[in-house]
Amino acid sequence: MSPVRAAVDMTRLYFKNPLNPLTHTQIGRTVAASCEMWERVTRRYGKPEFELYTTIVDGEEVDITEEVVWSSPFCDLLHFDRDLPEERKADPKILIVAPMSGHYATLLRGTVEALLPHLDVYITDWEDARQVPVSDGRFDLDDYIDYITEMLHHLGPDTHVLAVCQPSVPVYAAVALMEESGDQCAPATMTLMGGPIDTREAPTAVNDLAVEKGIGWFKRNVIMDVPFPHKGFTRQVYPGFLQLSGFMGMNLDRHMVAHRDFFQHLIEGDGDSAEKHRDFYDEYLAVMDLTSEFYLQTVETVFIEHSLPKGEMMHRGKMVDPKMITGTALFTVEGENDDISGVGQTKAAQKLAENIPADRRSHYIQPGVGHYGVFNGSKYRSEIAPRIVQFIKDNPTHLGAQQGTKRAATKSARTGAAGKVPSDPLREILLAEPEGVADDLQLISGVGPKLERALNGAGIFHYWQIANLTEDQAAVLDDRLDIRGRMVRDNWVEQARRLNGAVHSS
Repeated sequence: MSPVRAAVDMTRLYFKNPLNPLTHTQIGRTVAASCEMWERVTRRYGKPEFELYTTIVDGEEVDITEEVVWSSPFCDLLHFDRDLPEERKADPKILIVAPMSGHYATLLRGTVEALLPHLDVYITDWEDARQVPVSDGRFDLDDYIDYITEMLHHLGPDTHVLAVCQPSVPVYAAVALMEESGDQCAPATMTLMGGPIDTREAPTAVNDLAVEKGIGWFKRNVIMDVPFPHKGFTRQVYPGFLQLSGFMGMNLDRHMVAHRDFFQHLIEGDGDSAEKHRDFYDEYLAVMDLTSEFYLQTVETVFIEHSLPKGEMMHRGKMVDPKMITGTALFTVEGENDDISGVGQTKAAQKLAENIPADRRSHYIQPGVGHYGVFNGSKYRSEIAPRIVQFIKDNPTHLGAQQGTKRAATKSARTGAAGKVPSDPLREILLAEPEGVADDLQLISGVGPKLERALNGAGIFHYWQIANLTEDQAAVLDDRLDIRGRMVRDNWVEQARRLNGAVHSS
């Protein structure tokens, strides 16, 4: 379509040229409007930008710098760093987990914008699966949960987490697992917005489709290979354009009316209305692919098996038990007219996490809004966002934070009283500096530039150091680097042994 689209766009420019007499006629405006409509409906829309450059804090306008503070093959963690005075008290940190369901994280631009005056905002920026090389490995629902845990570890204790729609289940699971293990980085609060915690409650057309078709149908009909020349060539994915087609098909009449009105605005010269249409659909029509394993596991676990509410959801062989959530406060939000996650599906999280104290839980239904109105629009800004901020201020820390600090202090006092300093299991492995030229640790699958720097900082420079790790030493190093089992999952020790052998043989 590209050559045709280019020709159509040239025609549009011809009939928009003020020096062309036909530009100012009904025929000229109609031709130009028709050309723009054709070009827009056949365009491949690229990844949008957040374009959040300033916000108002304490009545003053401050600049925002967007920076990547954590990175992995399938996700970057973005921080909207506000230029605030150093002496000002820090605002609570909030991790917004954007949905990985076809649209980019910029769909939550309004969500972020409303919270920036009050909170230190971070957001997950998921990567388009068609742009991730097959050599970077798989990504499924278990990996998604691991990513959330790693990001919460990166941000540290008393971070607040907010999940919009699809990530409500993996975020809920991650918090339950962190709480069960006594993780000090379990979030202070968890806000779930329009999420499918229990899709048996008020099932929608989306839920009915999954149950009716079954997982076999999805495997046969919606999974495709990424074509050349994308970076993810041959990776199996659920294409974003299929997800977009499904969303638009649910409200096709509304989209047709919107495009008809857009055409009329172009002919009438109503620039403001036309620009609003462009802004919305530039965002809405920009879609990303999902890895097949993540998509299929999500469909089966969440929409067909209902594993979480049934108490059957597993993460890497371990049961996910919402009853273990005791210290994280819970806030659930739903839209009265939500046709994707029906009323009651998100509230189910309150019932499952029965051990959260009553004064640390809250539920809110926003009248008059659908799915997108839960996290965007005027009612979100005026009604929902202030409630989120207030809930965070009412629950600034994890309930077990004080007890954990007291336990650590007691343990430290006992160690000091006995005069004993625990030995470091890695003492015989770690080096102050490399012995000669450091090995290229990035040749180990799963180790990128950031992890290589972390390994070097910990005292690991050579393949032989990783190859000689015992199981206990590997566990200590895994904990020290906060990589949440990646060493075992990617089999670093065996990879290092092969690489070390190749180095010595050459």
